[in-house]
Amino acid sequence: MTTSNYASEHETDEGRVFTVTGGDWDTIVSGTDPINDERIIVNMGPQHPSTHGVLRLILELEGETVREARSVIGYLHTGIEKNLEYRNWVQGSTFVTRMDYLAPIFNETAYALAVEKLLGITDDITERATTIRVLMMELNRISSHLVWLATTGMELGAISIMLYGFREREYILDIFETITGLRMNHAYVRPGGVAQDVPDDAVRKIREFLKMMPKKLKEYEDLLSGQPIWTERTKNVAVLDVTGCVALGITGPVLRSAGLAWDLRKTMPYCGYETYEFDVPTHPDGDVWGRYQVRLAEIRESMKLVEQALDRLRPGPVMVADRKIAWPAQLAIGVDGMGNSLEHVAKIMGQSMESLIHHFKLVTEGFRVPPGQVYVAIEAPRGELGVHAVSDGGTRPYRVHYREPSFVNLQALPAMAEGGLIADVIAGGASLDPVMGGCDR
Repeated sequence: MTTSNYASEHETDEGRVFTVTGGDWDTIVSGTDPINDERIIVNMGPQHPSTHGVLRLILELEGETVREARSVIGYLHTGIEKNLEYRNWVQGSTFVTRMDYLAPIFNETAYALAVEKLLGITDDITERATTIRVLMMELNRISSHLVWLATTGMELGAISIMLYGFREREYILDIFETITGLRMNHAYVRPGGVAQDVPDDAVRKIREFLKMMPKKLKEYEDLLSGQPIWTERTKNVAVLDVTGCVALGITGPVLRSAGLAWDLRKTMPYCGYETYEFDVPTHPDGDVWGRYQVRLAEIRESMKLVEQALDRLRPGPVMVADRKIAWPAQLAIGVDGMGNSLEHVAKIMGQSMESLIHHFKLVTEGFRVPPGQVYVAIEAPRGELGVHAVSDGGTRPYRVHYREPSFVNLQALPAMAEGGLIADVIAGGASLDPVMGGCDR
């Protein structure tokens, strides 16, 4: 048995006990404590349910304290950006809608705005098509935030809010299905406008949703905001101040929860957002609680925007007038509910040979986009979603690259996690709201 000049020691049923009379405690125990400097590496994921998709976190732990955290991505890689180079410009909408699968309308709209800028037809987009884009994006923002609330609640032990969040999201997905024909992966927003008009039945459903949703938000707050466990797991947890956010390029609710009211709908407006009345919610603390508060407030602001968009819906076309760009063309469904009606085919055939040729080339080859490159950014549910599109003058993109907020925001995870408890990695990571389909595009 070793002895110490500063502490007497004796054995007990619970191990060796030191009676310290002076000196450095770390020096005293380092010679006898077998795990004094021991750290372990823990792999969290890539199948862990708390990582919002197939994300792998490599955590170096000292006890329950995280000393180092690293994010590993790529498990959901689909090569969407590369695939765009082998499809025409309209077909690109079908690919990009699958990236951030919780915000498909935003993926489509950013892509369409970039293609329209390259074509030089931004000012030709009809008022009704622009209003529909705003309507669909804000509904999509609500549904995305509901999924965040549901999954984060589940990860912190609030099972009820998980059920309620997905329940309300179903209303929005039902609206999307009524308008686009699909719950997800819509390919609805296309260069030149939108694929089809909003039916009257969808307008009725949206108004019913707007009437119902405020009561549901109040229920969420009654369940969580005053709940001791929820507040303990979120307040002063995973703090990232505005300086850290700006240094790392963090945008969206995470940045606004640190006090900076940066929202591209206000600071760099698009789709006529400058003509709408809405506020940009912020919170001063930069913690998980602040991100929760900001996202709930954003749902309320999106509801205001949806209502304004509904009031602005005026009769009119939803696609540009130029038939060399507009797709889909004017179609009529046959009696079997699948193919074109014979009357419609006869009308196309009987108009002129030139119009038939243009229609055939538009469908099979696609339109040509003048050479050039653009960058277009919009405010998605997770932050700045940017599209860098390059054309070489052909019918297919030369290059399309997305500035995906989930990918950029993940840089904040080590800054939030290191020095904290392993349990807070879950809360901090969830508060970033990463969607791995966007990261691994």
